[in-house]
Amino acid sequence: MTDRNAANRVETLLGYLEHDPGNAELRRDAAHAALAASRFDRALELLDGLDEQAVSREDRNLRGLALMRGGQPEKAAALFEELLAAAGGDPALQFNLAWSRALAEDFAGARAALTAETIEALPQAALLDVQLLHEGHEFEQAAERAKQHLARFPAYRPLLAATSVLALDLDDEPLARRCAEEAGAHPDALTTLAMLNLAASEQSRSRAMFEQALAINERNPRAWVGLGLANLAAGDAQKAGPLIDKGAGQFGDHLGSWIGAGWAYLVAGNRGAARERFHHALALDDTFAESHGSLAALAAMEGNTAEARKRAEVALRLDRHCYSAMLAKVLIARSSGDEMSAAQIVERVLREPIGPNGRTLFDSIARIAR
Repeated sequence: MTDRNAANRVETLLGYLEHDPGNAELRRDAAHAALAASRFDRALELLDGLDEQAVSREDRNLRGLALMRGGQPEKAAALFEELLAAAGGDPALQFNLAWSRALAEDFAGARAALTAETIEALPQAALLDVQLLHEGHEFEQAAERAKQHLARFPAYRPLLAATSVLALDLDDEPLARRCAEEAGAHPDALTTLAMLNLAASEQSRSRAMFEQALAINERNPRAWVGLGLANLAAGDAQKAGPLIDKGAGQFGDHLGSWIGAGWAYLVAGNRGAARERFHHALALDDTFAESHGSLAALAAMEGNTAEARKRAEVALRLDRHCYSAMLAKVLIARSSGDEMSAAQIVERVLREPIGPNGRTLFDSIARIAR
């Protein structure tokens, strides 16, 4: 059902209800329709109109769904807990409890609610299991669970899409591509394929796929970051910075996206904005080498050789393959202490191979930011 059809159905049922306000089944139908049309407050109002003695377990479950999807996951979780206490281990209720807790960012509580029986019974529960492990940075366990769940639910596209994202973080590009291709037009799958195309220097194709993913769901931080990186790769650093910023803001604590935003601003000539983002990443985690390395490169570009050397040494102690620190050392070696032109910065930062494997700094930024 399209959004317009769903909205029309709500209005039609509300019209009927005006003429028959005491019809409980009609009120329930209207509440279901309001939920389907994402009119969560209206669904709750309609459920409030039911006679208290006639409220069923299904009505309370529907209320929980409206609360959860309407931005009140804590209230939803409390309601689902009550329902489970009365009904036992119903898989659908267990999943609803887990989902509401996850939305409330009670990830430990969400994992506790996902029983083995629930995961085996419902593909959406299997999906949430993988997502919670991924969120907790338990990548290897998430990958093993994803393999098990896909054996049980091989055609469930959201699970395939989530596995494609996980595979990117594990640098398993063949698995990422296979799962994304099987997931169809799911926005996370489109984002995965776009990231892989970006790594293959197919900027225009990847940009179109990121835009398609965002048209489906604009709260897709990887797609915003990827769209910014695609613009950066195409030479439009002015547009890239704000786009990566948006993705970094949606992620919150994803270090690579803040580093990517910083480099986009640096290439665009806005050193102040770049410095802010590098320092923000450093404040989130001072053991992340690329934060120190990026600040080292910035210092080298500004002719501050002493600071550049110091920060580069810290970065390389944390990660001897830190590309931004390698770049800082290259810039120190090639400079005479004078500030470098924007044109030199763009050329060296994005396209000059650094280190033994021939990767450019853009390759590194794209990898850590995805």
